[in-house]
Amino acid sequence: MLPSSMALLGLTLSASPPSPPPTAPAVPVLHAQCRTHAADPGNPWALAHGMDLDGRAFRTREGRPAAEAIVAGFLRREFPKAGTPARYFFDAFTPDGTPVEPHPALQVKTLLLSGHPLSHTFPAAWGPVSLRELVASLQHDFRSALATSPEGAWALDALSRVHKPGGAFQNGAGQTVRIDAVMDAALGTLESANSALAEGMKAGRAQVPKNKQGIYAHPCGGLHFFQAVAGWARFPSVRKAWGARLDAQVDVLVYRLGSEARQYEAALVAAPAFRVPVLVQMVKFYGHWLEALGRYRDETGWKPTPAQARAVEQARAALERAALQLEATGAFRDTATLARKEPQLALDLVGDACHAARGWDLWAPPGAK
Repeated sequence: MLPSSMALLGLTLSASPPSPPPTAPAVPVLHAQCRTHAADPGNPWALAHGMDLDGRAFRTREGRPAAEAIVAGFLRREFPKAGTPARYFFDAFTPDGTPVEPHPALQVKTLLLSGHPLSHTFPAAWGPVSLRELVASLQHDFRSALATSPEGAWALDALSRVHKPGGAFQNGAGQTVRIDAVMDAALGTLESANSALAEGMKAGRAQVPKNKQGIYAHPCGGLHFFQAVAGWARFPSVRKAWGARLDAQVDVLVYRLGSEARQYEAALVAAPAFRVPVLVQMVKFYGHWLEALGRYRDETGWKPTPAQARAVEQARAALERAALQLEATGAFRDTATLARKEPQLALDLVGDACHAARGWDLWAPPGAK
C-alpha cells in the first residue's frame, strides 16, 4: 500500500505511455528477488508468492517444499461442535504482524493453482491433512457476499478450480451455494467496478484518474478479481453465456494499460521523492496485468487480436523498464534495510516481483524464460 501522498497518481497529467525498446531481454532481477526473499520459512505470505512463480516446486531457503512449510507452520484447526468435522483455517496475520492469509482463501487458492491434487496430504502440526479437507473448510466458511467483495478474488479463484458449471455445495450456515450464481455475481461485480474505465474507453479519453474508486478500491487494482472471473470462462458453456460481456472486460483491461502508464510516468516526474514507491507500483501493475492476460489465454484458449498483442509487448517493455529503474535505486539489493524502514513497501517489493516474474514468463518466447 502506498502512502497517501501517492494520490498524485490520480492527477490528469499528460505523459505518453512508453514505447517498447527494439529488443526486450528477460528481467532476471525479478526472478532473483522473488526466489531469494519469498523463501523465508517464517513468512507464509511470501512463500505463497514464491509458489505463484514456481508452483509446487518452490522451496524454502532450507530446502523444504513451501507448501509443507505453510501448512505445518501456520494451519490451524478447531472443532466447532463435538462430533463434527474439524474446521481448518489460516489466521490473517501472526501475532507479530507477519502476513499469513490477509485475503480469505489466499493459501488454499495457492495450493490448488500450484498443481496439488485434492488428494494430496500435507504434514500439519497434529498429523496429515488433505487439500480436500482444506477446500471443505473453505466451502463451510464461504458466504455469497464474497462474490461482490473486493476481498473475494482468492476464494472465487479457489472454488472455480474445484467446481464445474452446475455444481453446488452447502456452507456452514446451511445455505446451498450454486457456483454458477456465484460466478455470475462476480462478473457483475467486475463490470460495476470497471464502469468508470469502460466509460473513459468508450469516450476515447486518454486516461481515467486513479482515485481509489471502483476497481481501484480492490487489492492490487482488482487484477486478482479479473483472474478469478476470467478463469471461469475456461468452460465453453460459460464462455458462450458470457460472450461479449467478458470480451468487454478484456478490452477495459487493455485500455487500462495506457491509462495507468501515463499516470505513473507523470508521477515519476512530479514526485521524485517517491520514486521507489512509484516504481514498485509500476512493477505491481505491469506484472499483474501480464499475469492476468497470460492466465486468461492459457486457461480459456483466448487469442489476442493484433492490437491486444501489441499491448502485451508494450506491457513487457514497460515492466522491463520499471524493473531496471527500480534496480538502479538499490531497493532490490538492500531489501532488508527497506524492511526496517518501510515494512509494507518491502513486502510489496517481494510479492510484486513474484507476480511480475510470472507475468513475464507467461509471455516470454519459448526457451527465453
